[in-house]
Amino acid sequence: MELRLWSLHGVKRMDNVHVMEEVTQVIRMEYRNFHPEKPLLLAELKPGRPQQFDWKSSCETWSVAFSPDGSWFAWSQGHCIVKLLPWPLEEQFIPKGFEAKSRSSKNDSKGQGSSKEKTLDCGQIVWGLAFSPWPSPPSRKLWARHHPQVPDVSCLILATGLNDGQIKIWEVQTGLLLLTLSGHQDVVRDLSFTPSGSLILVSASRDKTLRIWDLKKHGKQIQVLSGHLQWVYCCSISPDCSMLCSAAGEKSVFLWSMRSYTLIRKLEGHQSSVVSCDFSPDSALLVTASYDTSVIMWDPYTGERLRSLRHTQLDPRVDDSNVHISSLRSVCFSPEGLYLATVADDRTRDGHVQFWTAPRVLSSLKHSCRKALRSFLTTYQVLALPIPEKMKGFLTYRTF
Repeated sequence: MELRLWSLHGVKRMDNVHVMEEVTQVIRMEYRNFHPEKPLLLAELKPGRPQQFDWKSSCETWSVAFSPDGSWFAWSQGHCIVKLLPWPLEEQFIPKGFEAKSRSSKNDSKGQGSSKEKTLDCGQIVWGLAFSPWPSPPSRKLWARHHPQVPDVSCLILATGLNDGQIKIWEVQTGLLLLTLSGHQDVVRDLSFTPSGSLILVSASRDKTLRIWDLKKHGKQIQVLSGHLQWVYCCSISPDCSMLCSAAGEKSVFLWSMRSYTLIRKLEGHQSSVVSCDFSPDSALLVTASYDTSVIMWDPYTGERLRSLRHTQLDPRVDDSNVHISSLRSVCFSPEGLYLATVADDRTRDGHVQFWTAPRVLSSLKHSCRKALRSFLTTYQVLALPIPEKMKGFLTYRTF
């Protein structure tokens, strides 16, 4: 694996990062010309290999996720098992000689209950993971009404997408299985919760559909989104909860309305299958990654193509059957929206997870102001403001 970080200030590559893991994880890192110190290994997780499991439930690690408050780490470690680990990790995972930060008491202060490691036996290979945001008080009451066995506390849940098309919903603090959602006819490859805390869940599947579930209504399926002709690999909901992007094994991505659940537009520009997508924290940008090794940055409101990045130049002499060896597998924005991370696949999948130190970033005042404005203004609203054109260009990310 190779992971690269790209700065939005001029959109240039900042460093090379080599990854020995599946694409959804940011693990082993080697910074060059970016971080002044050698990166430090924070922790390492290694899956066990029970002999009684068949080969289909081997050491796959298709997905990892941090909870929104950073207090839990979920790891699909293979053999149909998901590990829920309190974060920071316990001492047994910390390399010798590294001084780990002491565990805070924020879990207990929120009334979350036990913060011990938990093992979730999903019964099927786990492909997708997603934590819910912290529910608002009304959501907690509705959840408790449908699930009286769950204490009336701030309920953090984990959704797991399985090989047989089912989605299992778990209560994190207790490890209880709360719901099983059925409807998909093939692998559930990706999951995404609305950031608003409404407990609306979107699932993407190899059955070429996306499905919308309302967990406040006992997991009721409220919509099926059809139109893709290939497996749906990825789904991403904009932070303002207005849009949904889906990427399938096609050269275009679909942009949907999260209000009407209708197709807004198709974004076309890649030369091969698009497999990953992500919105910027202010919802003003959308990035897509493709097997063609390119990343395209879009304005989701206008459909305009703003920037193109290339992870690596493809050798035209390379046979098509080998193109996926170095193809892009994942792209995401950093939490502050200043950087992009892209991951290319060399088919090395050993199931290990490693955590490394990363550079600390302080947003400029200009970027912070733009991010704050774009969190509630669309591109069209910015263009209608009585301000200089140069400022409009900056606020709409036409200039950086």
